[in-house]
Amino acid sequence: MPRYVSLISWTEQGVRNFREAVKRANDAAQLAGTMGGRVERILWTLGPYDAVAIAEFPDDESGSAFLLALGSQGNIRTTTLRAFEADEMERIISKAG
Repeated sequence: MPRYVSLISWTEQGVRNFREAVKRANDAAQLAGTMGGRVERILWTLGPYDAVAIAEFPDDESGSAFLLALGSQGNIRTTTLRAFEADEMERIISKAG
């Protein structure tokens, strides 16, 4: 399944409700499951982003729908990157010639 790395920033609402951060992460993992995906890991971070998540979804549409649903709750904004495993990168390289 395609893998995605999301860099997460809390909104003002998200900061106000920081005590619910772990519960929100667990709820997000359950939501991902209902969309055919899986949150592999969530790490809270110091620096320009408040958290980093790694997730798998069956396709870009499902992953995008998940992020839209999370964003609509008003607690986070995300920057998401499509990530590739070594075998996927080998196929990409072979296509490049």
